[in-house]
Amino acid sequence: MKLLRYILFPIVPFYYLATWLRNKLYDLGVKSSSSFEVPVICVGNLSVGGTGKTPMIEYLIRLLKSDYKMATLSRGYKRKSKGFVLADKTTNADSIGDEPYQFHKKFPEVMVSVDTNRRNGIGKLLGYEPKPDVILLDDAFQHRKVKAGCNVLLTSYDDLYTMDMVLPTGNLREPKTGAKRAEVIVVTKCPNSISEFKKQDIIKKLKPMNHQHVFFSSIKYSETIKNSVEEKNLIEFKNTEFTLVTGIANPKTLVDYLNATGFNFEHLKFKDHHEFSDMDIELLKKKKLIITTEKDFMRLEASFKNSNQIFYLAINTFVDKSNEFDKLITYFISSF
Repeated sequence: MKLLRYILFPIVPFYYLATWLRNKLYDLGVKSSSSFEVPVICVGNLSVGGTGKTPMIEYLIRLLKSDYKMATLSRGYKRKSKGFVLADKTTNADSIGDEPYQFHKKFPEVMVSVDTNRRNGIGKLLGYEPKPDVILLDDAFQHRKVKAGCNVLLTSYDDLYTMDMVLPTGNLREPKTGAKRAEVIVVTKCPNSISEFKKQDIIKKLKPMNHQHVFFSSIKYSETIKNSVEEKNLIEFKNTEFTLVTGIANPKTLVDYLNATGFNFEHLKFKDHHEFSDMDIELLKKKKLIITTEKDFMRLEASFKNSNQIFYLAINTFVDKSNEFDKLITYFISSF
């Protein structure tokens, strides 16, 4: 795969030019962006792959849901439905996608919706009564048809966008100059022991503009594992062999955590948003114990109903200088 990416290097200048020109047309107003009557916060990235968008959306929901009527709008990647869908009691991962379904299950009071056309999706949400006070756009940084009031750009600690190049040789969806559209930049998946010196070194590499605020976040894994039936302490399985099943963009952080904690497991690694086939499920059902990610569990739970064979390990994101970060977000909403 890496060899193929290098072979495709001659395409890089053309991809760069096409995405740069598209952005320039939006910047100049040749292509139109729509603004809306409610605060819209976009969480996204420049890179393909996992930078922690789902935990950040959940962080924002927890921050705001007690004071505002919240809505999320996602693309609904790999869902089997079309157009705009608002989650309800009949919703599952097939109808809205695994990540939105995760939001819906954890935060039933939030309006969770999907639409590939974000402009249309926002319009649909604003047609409901009561309409949302705040809309969170999931993975929509490149969706320039909508002009979000606040853009939160994520970049991984070990894969900064400033050290990358555009597709197909690199992982960037657009030139790194696109980062200037963000009001907030969050360096995600940082080690808990990150030093102030390292933070300053990263900030120098990011070269934020005057209007941009840079924060650092880390992941904390839950001390318990859950399924639809029960919840158990993870430490209970310290001396139990299990199968780790991942279908996420970058499982390295999870694998490193489990190895460092001394767990004994085999790792079945699938591609991001993998659609588990009947053959996959048959293989998994032969395993004695499965631990998976929360997102993967959303796609697997229907095949393991009321089963104690499979559990998921949830994560939370923690933002350094969270008071400052929280104040920025709430100030944006209150001053809208």
